[in-house]
Amino acid sequence: MPTPSMEDYLERIYKLMEEKGYARVSDIAEGLSVHPSSVTKMIQKLDKDNYLIYEKYRGLILTPKGKKMGKRLMERHQLLEAFLTTIGVQAENIYRDVEGIEHHLSWDSITCIETLVEYFRRDGSRLEDLQQVRKEMESEE
Repeated sequence: MPTPSMEDYLERIYKLMEEKGYARVSDIAEGLSVHPSSVTKMIQKLDKDNYLIYEKYRGLILTPKGKKMGKRLMERHQLLEAFLTTIGVQAENIYRDVEGIEHHLSWDSITCIETLVEYFRRDGSRLEDLQQVRKEMESEE
């Protein structure tokens, strides 16, 4: 299993590849707010672990293993954003909160959250009920 740091890199690389068709060291560094030398070291590690193939000065490509993991990590991120939005977390807190929790949840927990988001999506009255409970609890404080 990749470390949380490896996950961040794989997610970012996958997203860049989907958006641009390529992922440059400078783009990865900018997206993760790290130095290019740190990106190079992590790319070499991800290459060694067969998540990507890296050729110095030529670029990188994700292996099927890397694509699968990158897609899964990006979907996890999107799911957690949807979950926090659904339960009423303020928009300005969502990205930071997702970044804070995404590496600390088991895939079992992620699956349960996915089920809960779908539960609310299927019937808008459920979401209204949740919002009503929240209002009631806030007025009790």
